[in-house]
Amino acid sequence: MSSRTPRGSRRPLLPAWLPIDPYILALLGTVGLAALLPASGAAATVASGASTGAVALLFLLYGARLSTREALDGLRHWRLHGTVLACTFLVFPLLGLAAGGLVPTVLTPDLYGGLLFLCLVPSTIQSSIAFTSIARGNVPAAICAGSFSSLAGIVITPLLAAFLLGSGAGGFSADSAVKIVLQLLVPFLAGQLLRPWVGGFLVRYKKVLGYVDRGSILLVVYTAFSEGMNRGVWHLVTPGRLGLLLAVEAVLLAVMLALTWYGAKRLGFGRGDRIAIQFAGSKKSLAAGLPMASVLFGAHASLAVLPLMLFHQMQLMVCAVIARRRAGDPEAAEPEDEAPGDEAPGQPSGPVSRPAVDPASAPDPGRGPGAEPVGGITSPAAPR
Repeated sequence: MSSRTPRGSRRPLLPAWLPIDPYILALLGTVGLAALLPASGAAATVASGASTGAVALLFLLYGARLSTREALDGLRHWRLHGTVLACTFLVFPLLGLAAGGLVPTVLTPDLYGGLLFLCLVPSTIQSSIAFTSIARGNVPAAICAGSFSSLAGIVITPLLAAFLLGSGAGGFSADSAVKIVLQLLVPFLAGQLLRPWVGGFLVRYKKVLGYVDRGSILLVVYTAFSEGMNRGVWHLVTPGRLGLLLAVEAVLLAVMLALTWYGAKRLGFGRGDRIAIQFAGSKKSLAAGLPMASVLFGAHASLAVLPLMLFHQMQLMVCAVIARRRAGDPEAAEPEDEAPGDEAPGQPSGPVSRPAVDPASAPDPGRGPGAEPVGGITSPAAPR
């Protein structure tokens, strides 16, 4: 099995069986920098202020990029989107609560808090589209499902975190409510209001703004892990505990992949829709989760985001393999009957055999709050 460079891409893909996310390497480098040179004293104050501003900027840009009209047009495919939302904000949290039985024998309370927070984060957009496209699934449905999840996550994720994590995420205190409103909701709504005037600018300079996104998230990670180092929280995590955390996350991902695929089949969805449901309903957004964690957890954000960072890379690697196998499935080239009333917006009532599309050329959904950074995945191309 060989790798190839997609048309229009200057960066060669890594081997198909090893889709390492370059952005994860940057995040790990930032964690290493915070471990060696943590911000302290006046530098910590400056970094904290800059991190707060970076979170507000991120959600301002997310709001300006998200096409509300496109998301509303997808309401005609409400059964699919409802299924994805249920997987993201109902099934995932229930599994996270069930994992509480692993404390303290398998997971420490802090790591469990991070694992539960991971279960509350919205789905991705861009990587869900890329994998759905590779697997020859319903790409328009994946775009709308990811957009709905991202938009809902702006409100649902902080509320679920406050309710399920209690004081660890600030609870229902007035202070935490003000932080959520000022740092997340207000910038996002401002971006939506500014979209008619700044939309063209964002399209023209999408690549540059992608670096702004990634740089802002790296700053958030550096600040969070610096605070963790100064408080000595890393003494609570051992290599053995990290190994157990990886094992728990592997089981969590496997359960969600199976539930979304076979559950969608039991609900009567066709193959293209099942693919979109599996990739949109089983994945979690690192780009949305990291800023939210910095607001909700404050000084404890370093351990809270660790499970999400590990799960993010795991889901990319596993979904890349699944998407490649789905593309080679004989059913991918055969017509099938879709469930009545589940046609995707702008799509014919019957399924369409879609050609494989490289992730680099996948449509841009507007990079909502669940969208991964540009260049954040190096998914393998579908086999010829």
